[in-house]
Amino acid sequence: MTIYLPELIPSHSTVFPNIENALNNPDGLLIMGGDLSSAQLISAYQHGIFPWYSDGDPILWWSPSVRGVFFPEQFSPSKSLKKFFRKSNYNVTLNKATYQVIDLCASTRPKEETWIMPEMIKAYKTLVDLGYCHSVEVWNDNELIGGLYGLQIGQVFCGESMFSLQTNASKIALWKFCEHFVSSNGKLIDCQMMNPHLESLGAQEMKRSDFKTLLEELHVKPASSDCYLAQTLGGSSFS
Repeated sequence: MTIYLPELIPSHSTVFPNIENALNNPDGLLIMGGDLSSAQLISAYQHGIFPWYSDGDPILWWSPSVRGVFFPEQFSPSKSLKKFFRKSNYNVTLNKATYQVIDLCASTRPKEETWIMPEMIKAYKTLVDLGYCHSVEVWNDNELIGGLYGLQIGQVFCGESMFSLQTNASKIALWKFCEHFVSSNGKLIDCQMMNPHLESLGAQEMKRSDFKTLLEELHVKPASSDCYLAQTLGGSSFS
């Protein structure tokens, strides 16, 4: 099957097609090209678009017809997860090791399964330096064992990836971030594409048109000014 796509002009173009123009097959494919500049990435996320492609492919930009999202105020950890966390030595922090989290999200997946390639790593680390990309870290003593990272877009957090090296680490990262995000006036966590793991954690499906309407409202409203300051979110004292 031949697919004809419009091409995004490199050199910091930030003009994307309307997401309602995305293909039905493959679901959500919108445009190709571009250069992963910070301006392009920020504009993409503000419009409900994200890059996702394999090594050797052109940059592909997506906005699926059904979105996976969390409403953080509705997140409810299981009793077993709460019990596990109380008995663990885990500590949860925010923005203490964002570069490391990005690297581990990439390296802990088989090479043939990851979309977090060197140019993606470089692009998101630049967004860290610009104050747009943030991470949650889970530590066991001083060992980084889990976490997640994503972009702040107003009152929306656009999750990119998570990893877990020990039991429940990524679940605890999400739980503690949801608590923190609610207290910081955060309203929505975007998971991009729904999958069984996210569904098991409580993610909900949202139609693209509904997501677009909500994103347009929330991306211009800021979270609390201290939302993304480096800090401890839970567990025993972090040193």
